[in-house]
Amino acid sequence: MSEKTRRLPPLNSLRAFAAAAERLSLAAAAEDLHVTPSAVSLQIRQLEDHLGLPVFIRTGRGLQLTNEGKAILPGILEGFDQLRMALSLLGPKSDENVLTLSVAPSFASKWLSPRLDAFAQAHPQIDVRILATDQLVDFAVDEVDIAIRYGSGVYPGVTSEHLLAERVFPVCAPQLLENVAHPLDLLRSHPLLHDDSPDQDKTCPDWRMWLRAARVSGVDWRRGPRFNQSSLVLEAAVAGRGIALAKATLAAADLAAGRLVKLAEIDQPIEFAYYLVYPAERRQWQKCAAFREWIMAEAKGAPDGQSR
Repeated sequence: MSEKTRRLPPLNSLRAFAAAAERLSLAAAAEDLHVTPSAVSLQIRQLEDHLGLPVFIRTGRGLQLTNEGKAILPGILEGFDQLRMALSLLGPKSDENVLTLSVAPSFASKWLSPRLDAFAQAHPQIDVRILATDQLVDFAVDEVDIAIRYGSGVYPGVTSEHLLAERVFPVCAPQLLENVAHPLDLLRSHPLLHDDSPDQDKTCPDWRMWLRAARVSGVDWRRGPRFNQSSLVLEAAVAGRGIALAKATLAAADLAAGRLVKLAEIDQPIEFAYYLVYPAERRQWQKCAAFREWIMAEAKGAPDGQSR
């Protein structure tokens, strides 16, 4: 063994290699690690410089592992699994009565929080703490038991279970539809509310995409205020400030309560969905198992067949 290989490479370069090797794509690995593709490429080059040999063959269609890359991948993945298992013995597990959840902010406020009273009644011994954030969780270091994420569902090294599908349609406050013969005419006379959430979902239509798909012309899709959270878009729509493109899961409570109405029965399904994410061993933890069973049942009972 050479001196270079005896000295361990930086942990970040190993993480970048593992993510890229599992996805065979710098862009996909960057999405998983919540960094840029160039950052992933730099970390991989640092690993190759450290080892003195290439671990990937770069082609026009993506990445291919070299023989050396194939040889070291299983051990590196196993090493990360062992690190996660070792660190999982600390932190959240030390208090079986506290369940810490990392949840995207809009999902937390519009879907999860209104339902938590039911969980508290079923499990009064468990104290739920919500961390509302769009940042991905590193379960090895963050004091988080379970995460709920809106994304592609591919999260290396952890269990990812589909919770709810998502689709998009226009909504507005019911008073805006009073004395209106053709609801879609509101798109020309009222502000359009824009959702600039940082979820990187390229399949989720913006107003330009939705109007084109719905074959609605004569509307300036650029006008109107912009918000960086879906929940803020919905609150603006409830207040009558304009027309929103709503995610069905997040708008369900407002629609059921009559605070919002659908402007048109033109739904567009999107590829991203909501996933329950956690390290595999935590499914055996009593508090995590209780929450998983409860939220899966809640998702199954969601309106409009959103769960699967």
